[in-house]
Amino acid sequence: MKKQPMKQWIKFAIAAIICILFTIWIGSLWVLIVLPFIFDVYISKFIHWTWWKESKNPAVRQVMEWVDAIVFALIAVYIINLFFFQNYQIPTSSLEKTLLVGDFLFVSKVAYGPRMPNTPIAFPLVQNTLPILNCKSYLETPEWGYHRLKGFGHVKRNDIVVFNFPAGDTVTLKDLNPDYYTSCYEEGYSFLKSQNPGAQPNATECYQYGRQIIRDNPQKYGQIIYRPVDRRENYVKRCVGLPGDTLQIIQNQVYIDKKILYDQPGVQYNYLVQTNGAPLTNDIFNSLDVSKDDRQLLTQEGLDNDEILAGMGFQRNVSGQFLPVYDIPLTRAAYNKLKAMPFVISIKCEPDWFGGDVFPLGYGKGWTRGNFGPIWIPKKGATIAINTTNLSLYQHIIANYEHNKLSVNNGIIYINGKPATHYTFKMNYYWMMGDNRDNSADSRYWGFVPEDHIVGQPLFVWLSLDKDKGFPGNIRWNRFFHSATH
Repeated sequence: MKKQPMKQWIKFAIAAIICILFTIWIGSLWVLIVLPFIFDVYISKFIHWTWWKESKNPAVRQVMEWVDAIVFALIAVYIINLFFFQNYQIPTSSLEKTLLVGDFLFVSKVAYGPRMPNTPIAFPLVQNTLPILNCKSYLETPEWGYHRLKGFGHVKRNDIVVFNFPAGDTVTLKDLNPDYYTSCYEEGYSFLKSQNPGAQPNATECYQYGRQIIRDNPQKYGQIIYRPVDRRENYVKRCVGLPGDTLQIIQNQVYIDKKILYDQPGVQYNYLVQTNGAPLTNDIFNSLDVSKDDRQLLTQEGLDNDEILAGMGFQRNVSGQFLPVYDIPLTRAAYNKLKAMPFVISIKCEPDWFGGDVFPLGYGKGWTRGNFGPIWIPKKGATIAINTTNLSLYQHIIANYEHNKLSVNNGIIYINGKPATHYTFKMNYYWMMGDNRDNSADSRYWGFVPEDHIVGQPLFVWLSLDKDKGFPGNIRWNRFFHSATH
């Protein structure tokens, strides 16, 4: 071993300290296995790591330079993406006007503590599917259990949170929307109603028949696969309910433990707007900050909405046709601005039933997106009584998230083969909702978000592109470094 200059020892000391601190943070002594290699790179040099630099073949040197740079970049990106920061793009309008479609977010994983990967062997920067090849971007083996490292804090109420889609554990590759469980319920419900139109199928029967229908229809649904937690699609919503809370929604107003949770400034709801015949122009929509995807004209030719519009009391013209009616999301400020326009006849809340069935499907309580609950959000270590009435609220937690064998036989609930009247939760759970309330697929439709699904907190917008405009007008310069935490 050659004597090395002091600067090499300093480099080794810095690298070794970083390795030791990382080992303490991770909590696994296996990380220390890299220390001898670090020592060899800087000090002993028994292994000739850069042998290719001495090659007489320029092609070898050039190729190996690229290989060296690519391997280093992939490893660095993998570690950074896994433990520190991640990029996320807003794909839908569920959080408008807080976050916009086309916003690229810088997401901190250390905000709530990064998770050790469930699937450690994976291609970096790809969630679950390699583009072009259209195959899995990860190896299913080994698959590790849930372990979260220490972070700077915990999820708080009104935090905007990136998380893995809870209902994305099972997916049908040809039909991802709606999710697998909703598809099972809808297929089973349709089948059972066709067999006995006068009966009201229960949820268990719907799921049972629906699963079989989906399995028997690969042409429509494709292959059915399971995805580990960290390979489920990423979602971003606002946390409105914390572990142990009782949440209820009455006339679109959220209550936590019977106290009002006031809306954030960017929250908006859908309204049906009728004019005296004057159209809402592109300039008007832009002034109201309504994107093209959120603009619907219910009275346009080809749509059969007459019965709905008549039932809501909208006006007709002298020829018996309905005057223009638009279905658009509005913030409180946009609502007041539109209401003051002289050609606007009326503005009515979009009917609750427009939102369709809500969680849990088939519950039979008459809950809707705007009148929901009360529902208790599970807290780690808390024990509740369970019965055949409230089981549908928590069965996905018991069976899918906390991996118990659950069954019901003759009205008796069995967990892991034993009769059960109570259940103690192993994890904390959260209730997530979008700010664009009536255009958001959120906890009202698929339920609780387990703590092991939490990815991180978006910090700021580093790029924003308006898909309704062409380059360079599509660049939203005013959103660069815009805060994304609230």
